[in-house]
Amino acid sequence: MPFQEILRQLLEEKNLSQQKLADILGVNQTTVSQWLKGNKKPGYDSILLIYEKFGITPNDLFGINN
Repeated sequence: MPFQEILRQLLEEKNLSQQKLADILGVNQTTVSQWLKGNKKPGYDSILLIYEKFGITPNDLFGINN
């Protein structure tokens, strides 16, 4: 599953809006929207915050199966 679908699923599971996720990560809502559209990927700092805040692994976030 592509990153943007995994992120969308995470938002639904945690009942978060794009704006709320943006606030948590310290980015703007447009940035989150671009991630969800697949136009951009999050930077290293945002990826680390997603791992920390939501307790998921890098493999989970990027759909990598071992």
